[in-house]
Amino acid sequence: MVSVDEFIIVSSNYVPGYEILETKGFVYGLTVRSRGVGGQIGAGLRSVFGGEIKEYVQMMQESRNEALERCIEHAREMEANAIISARFDSDAISDIMQEILAYGTAVVAKPVE
Repeated sequence: MVSVDEFIIVSSNYVPGYEILETKGFVYGLTVRSRGVGGQIGAGLRSVFGGEIKEYVQMMQESRNEALERCIEHAREMEANAIISARFDSDAISDIMQEILAYGTAVVAKPVE
């Protein structure tokens, strides 16, 4: 179980130690990112010599965080306090752009007493 700003997020269909009181529905957060020219040049040079391309790793980490924050915001708008069945999806839009999608099911969960 992960908690982001006291918001519960799990990849399973239930939250351990919690009872699901209400299912609010499908939620998602989406972002599309592109590296700047400097980052693309740096990444291009690294790709020639091999190894991890840190410019893209950082971009993808920031993109996942942004998509997840948007997904949480969507769930909060639905008055949920948790997301179950959380997933990420990613796809290239072009040679220089990447789409990241965070999605799941917004629920109201209460600790089991």
